[in-house]
Amino acid sequence: MKKKLNQLEATAICGNDISSSCLYVSALAIVYAGQFAWVSLLLVATVLFLFRKIYGEVVGALPLNGGAYNALLNTTKKSTASLAAALTVLSYMATAVISGSEAVKYAHSIWEFIPIVPTTIGLLLIFMGLVILGIGESSKVAIAIFVFHLFSLTTLCGFSLFFFFNNGFSVLLDNFNTPIKGGVVTALFLGFSAAMLGISGFESSANYVEEQKKGVFPKTLRNMWIVVTIFNPLIAFLALAIIPMNQVVENQDSLLSLMGGLSGGNWLSYLVGIDASLVLSGAVLTSFVGVGGLMERMALDRILPKPLLRKNRRGSSYLIFILFFLLCTSILFVTQGDLAKLAGVYTIAFLAVMTLFGVGNMLLKINRSRLPRPEKASWPALLVAIMATIAAIIGNIILNPGYLVIFMEYLFPTLLVVFFMLKRTFVLKAFLQVIGYLFPKSGFLGGTQKKIQLMIHKINAQQFVYFTNHDDVATLNKIMLYIKANEATRKLKIVSVLDKGVQGVKNLMTDIQVLNRAYPSIDIDFVEVEGVFGPEKIKELSKKWNIPTNFMFIGSPGDKFPYRLEELGEVRLII
Repeated sequence: MKKKLNQLEATAICGNDISSSCLYVSALAIVYAGQFAWVSLLLVATVLFLFRKIYGEVVGALPLNGGAYNALLNTTKKSTASLAAALTVLSYMATAVISGSEAVKYAHSIWEFIPIVPTTIGLLLIFMGLVILGIGESSKVAIAIFVFHLFSLTTLCGFSLFFFFNNGFSVLLDNFNTPIKGGVVTALFLGFSAAMLGISGFESSANYVEEQKKGVFPKTLRNMWIVVTIFNPLIAFLALAIIPMNQVVENQDSLLSLMGGLSGGNWLSYLVGIDASLVLSGAVLTSFVGVGGLMERMALDRILPKPLLRKNRRGSSYLIFILFFLLCTSILFVTQGDLAKLAGVYTIAFLAVMTLFGVGNMLLKINRSRLPRPEKASWPALLVAIMATIAAIIGNIILNPGYLVIFMEYLFPTLLVVFFMLKRTFVLKAFLQVIGYLFPKSGFLGGTQKKIQLMIHKINAQQFVYFTNHDDVATLNKIMLYIKANEATRKLKIVSVLDKGVQGVKNLMTDIQVLNRAYPSIDIDFVEVEGVFGPEKIKELSKKWNIPTNFMFIGSPGDKFPYRLEELGEVRLII
């Protein structure tokens, strides 16, 4: 049986990403919000507190890898879910490259002989190797980095507090009396928008929830929230307490090192530099682990090519990690280490993913109200959280208008790949028609046409299953409309699992005959199976018919359903 992550392991993997934010977000907040930066950071912590319930509700109801993609896949159209998936992959790519490059730059500031671009590629290669070895191995490295990071931050805050009380309040008072451009409200809004980058990584835990032990996921959310709530506002306040405002702005890229050197001496400055290099490297690991769970789910659902699902002896989808490494490396070569442009991709993509997760929670409440869940986010909290992330997107575009253009430049090619996979039968058929029109009597493209026809046949040959025992024709029609709009197939089994001696609904067979006439392009096969509907029966039928469980659908179960959704494998909810 595959080893699952405990609380410390799961927290460390996503915690390195979110806790590394203090290296840049405190300074960013001060640049835009001045002496009120710590207030902006507390507002961000409040929004994150709201998202704890939102993530807890969605993942509690749908405890499968994929984050926002999984939330939307089980509540709305596959194309909408694919948009969330594309944004999440973009966010992880930007996070991995920026974090890796910044980690090496911190190391370069201590040891100047280190070359930045080659070492960054080497760092990406190391973490690719770790995740290929298995998530359990990579979690040990993540724990070491996470514990060292918390120790370093605690030491820095302790020395800064001691320095502050020893040297008086004059610097703090001068900073608090500094005039604010545009007024307090504008400063708080812009500081809040910039500081929202400080919660990047919070979404990662939902992308590898299946690798976590039962009950661990909500604890990872709590732990990340505690770290962000304590350290980010505290570091911003301490920076304002011991460093004049103009020096904070001038040294925003290395603010924590400056704080360490001032409060503790060169040794503390070096400690912070080493810690920064390590924890930013840990954020690279977070990206690899998160994208692995997500892209594996996308490949299972035929949004990415199926060969990516090949596994090594340790059960790792190594081709996914190799592909992700190659994508990240290509970005490094294109930008030559100048990653300012990627910041725009990272900013908007991450905030868009958080917004879409909130939308997924709304749809879960509306479309899957019967689905059991361990906790619920209130409607007011949900709406405030969504409005906060939308406001942060708008704020970041105001701060950096060019970010939106750069974001679109990266988003469109990604969406082209994803939506080609979604609509590839339509594209291939259109290509066949173009060949037939341009070369009506030519035979030299005959081989190409046969290959394309074979590809279309192979795609459409994938069978799907819908389990029911009481649905009427109106409900079954909704199923057909969903499958026709979201899946490439010509074969559907409608399966009714009945206890021994129990007869099925009389009108069900008649209703299915009506559907066969209404949807002639899909061959609908009605099957009655004796037994008890549950995980074992699903596995049995999946093996017997050679149909993966993620191509099997059910309606939303009620509170009396004896199994949790994750126990059914990757069965999808579609009504």
